Amino acid sequence: MKKTVFTGAATAIITPMDQNGNVDYEKFGELIEWQIAEGIDAIVVCGTTGESSTLTDEEHKEAIRFGVEKATGRVPIIAGTGSNDTAYAVEMTKYACEVGADAVLVVTPYYNKATQKGLIKSFNIIADASTKPVILYDVPSRTGCNILPKTALALAEHPNIVAIKEASGNISQIAELAALVRGKLDIYSGNDDQILPVLSLGGKGVISVLSNVMPKETVAMCKKFFDGDVAGARDLQLDLLDLINALFCEVNPIPVKAAMAAMGFCENTLRLPLTPMEEQNEAKLLELMRQQGINV
Repeated sequence: MKKTVFTGAATAIITPMDQNGNVDYEKFGELIEWQIAEGIDAIVVCGTTGESSTLTDEEHKEAIRFGVEKATGRVPIIAGTGSNDTAYAVEMTKYACEVGADAVLVVTPYYNKATQKGLIKSFNIIADASTKPVILYDVPSRTGCNILPKTALALAEHPNIVAIKEASGNISQIAELAALVRGKLDIYSGNDDQILPVLSLGGKGVISVLSNVMPKETVAMCKKFFDGDVAGARDLQLDLLDLINALFCEVNPIPVKAAMAAMGFCENTLRLPLTPMEEQNEAKLLELMRQQGINV
């Protein structure tokens, strides 16, 4: 039986930046400490939400190393190491393992994409290079590349490939996936508006953007479900739906960066081609945060 990396909610954490666009490690440390204090189950460093695609190689590596060092084993640190270049993904995966990440998250290749045969070959090569568990990341809306359920089943045969973050948004596909990989691959929701549906199909939790802003509540949604309080978990999912939608009304991580800046965790600074949130959208987001009791 493969080891489960975490159960519950993992935050796909932002990368705080100062007004000059440099990674702000002081704020990064504060954010990691707050997440742990709020009871988060794991943290993903340098995922899409962490703007990994515009971090330099040095920043990418330092952010992973810093996250591991700051967490000091209190929660699993999952390093985003995927790329559209398999050789680069192998390099980053090896580095993350060397500095003590607990697992790696590997996104499908973007822009150049791949056939399903290409995905199997690429992911297997990356998994061969890893000494830690590998979580596949399926997000076709961002990459133009979809991991089909039968492909995931084939990849589950690799001993290092233990889970998949499913952000296709296609519940029918996720149901087919769950039916095929039972006991072979853990499934995490990659969409905050589908946490409960994925848990109901046997999912182990969520890799979340929402939990940047509301970690305690995201953890509680999962815990309630696992404790048998399905109605309570459902109510939390529905109560937070408007805020979740606002966090994705512009491309991620634009809204969550605005939210975290309003909470004092960072400057509202992003790397181009991403730009700060449109004023009318930001006003709506902040109002929805206030309605949830968040001080902004």
